[in-house]
Amino acid sequence: MSDYHIKGANLCRHLKSAALNSPDKLAVAVQQAKGLPLLQKKLTYQELSFAELDRQSDVLAQALNGYGIHGGMKAVLMVTPSIEFFALTFALFKAGIIPILVDPGMGVNNLKQCFEEAAPDAFIGIPKAHLARRLFGWGKASVKKLLTVNGNAFWGGVNLTELVAQHTAHATYDMAELDPDEMCAILFTSGSTGTPKGAVYSHRMFEAQIQALRHDYQIKDGERDLATFPLFSLFGPALGMASIVPDMDASKPITANPDHIFAAVEKYQCTNMFVNPALIERLGQAGTMANSVHSLPSLQRVISAGAPATIPSIQRFSRMLADGVDVLNSYGATESLPLSKIASEELFSTTAVTDNGGGICVGRAIDGVDIAVIAITEQVITEWDDALRLPEGEIGEIVVKGPMVSRSYYHRDGATKQAKVPGKGGDIYHRMGDLGYLDPQGRLWMCGRKAHRVDAQINTRKQRYFSIPCERIFNTHPIIKRSALVGITVKGLPTPLVCIELKQGVNCNESAKLYAELTALAERYPQTQGISRFLIHPDFPVDIRHNAKIFREKLAVWAQKTHKE
Repeated sequence: MSDYHIKGANLCRHLKSAALNSPDKLAVAVQQAKGLPLLQKKLTYQELSFAELDRQSDVLAQALNGYGIHGGMKAVLMVTPSIEFFALTFALFKAGIIPILVDPGMGVNNLKQCFEEAAPDAFIGIPKAHLARRLFGWGKASVKKLLTVNGNAFWGGVNLTELVAQHTAHATYDMAELDPDEMCAILFTSGSTGTPKGAVYSHRMFEAQIQALRHDYQIKDGERDLATFPLFSLFGPALGMASIVPDMDASKPITANPDHIFAAVEKYQCTNMFVNPALIERLGQAGTMANSVHSLPSLQRVISAGAPATIPSIQRFSRMLADGVDVLNSYGATESLPLSKIASEELFSTTAVTDNGGGICVGRAIDGVDIAVIAITEQVITEWDDALRLPEGEIGEIVVKGPMVSRSYYHRDGATKQAKVPGKGGDIYHRMGDLGYLDPQGRLWMCGRKAHRVDAQINTRKQRYFSIPCERIFNTHPIIKRSALVGITVKGLPTPLVCIELKQGVNCNESAKLYAELTALAERYPQTQGISRFLIHPDFPVDIRHNAKIFREKLAVWAQKTHKE
């Protein structure tokens, strides 16, 4: 992968190039479903060409400057995927204004803390976001400029339409030219195992992600992407690819209407689709009902990321694809994405290893990425040394280096020291907080979060349990939907316990019999030997975006209270 050495860096140079070379080609299409609830809705589409998107973002960049929002300032952007979202985001980048992007599903308290840490100068949002801002005091101490999108400015500041009307736009806007490593965005992680942290993005990182999508995923100019995640949708215009945005709540993919997504794919003959595991499951179930299988022949690739999708859900979804089209499962995080990938056909061949406690294969490193595994420790590592690398097959913490890896968290020095390891020549190694191992073929196998391991005392010996290997063994039981390893304290000793969620429609009237079967199953595998405590939970707490990341911390508290000797 070629590195990025341009002094005058700006992600929007790709949009400018597409507007010059393919001005009339489609850049963005946003689906809108209109009609009464419970009735079939009419689908309409708003479209922008590359030239129109470039022009609109120029106009908005000038209007933002005229309103007093300038380069170097930070602006919260809470706008639903729409024409305005695309135009505003590119306008912010063009002007050198730093967008603060947060996942609205992370909770009110976490959002407030994010805004306090980021200290935004401006708040750009839909009326609903402004109402929440007022109710919960988001950014109260720092926000000076307010801008309302798709609604009146009842909550203060100015409406976007009025702002544009107040400022005369010049023919073109001179983009900000930044150092490639200068901060150009702050993206807050989900905080699934702790407080959300703001990953500092640079244009070098964005460029590396674009290069990875071109080189490793073979995305070409002129393609059309069904984009279900707002941030990924921005890469479309930067790749010369149209972003087709379906009418759905991107923070809750599990609630998406499959018919709307199928309609958008078919109308625009999308060649690429970006989905998370929850959406793969929902679309697969909807598209393969009874003896009727929905066909999506235009798709040339499907990219899945966010959490490991289950093999049965990928197999079901793949029935809708043309022969030879793979679901590409990608591994990474907000701080570093993408890092590795594995095609579905190869993934299917790893099923037996996974079901026998070998972890989940997430594939080989993409070009330019170095993946290492180091011994598990909570200590800060002040300098990288290749001697830290564990041999093949040994489970440890996953550490990565590459041009798409963020170098710091915003105003979180402690978290930066904990997660970032300085290397030679200015390199930064990022500790993923995930555990895994490398196999002889150079493939990475995931074994769960570091925070989710259980170091237990079994009789007189110490034993370490890893979440994914343990849980996949128990998940092979025919009536179990999913399981979650947690640690509890029994008679003062750390002890493993597995929470169980049963498949839909299953009632377990003989829990003691089930627990005995699970105990026997545990004794068959070294990864689970010594586990003998189980509890049935009615409905696991999971994240709303992926519907796959189990909040084991909440389950651990519940298990400690519920468990009886």
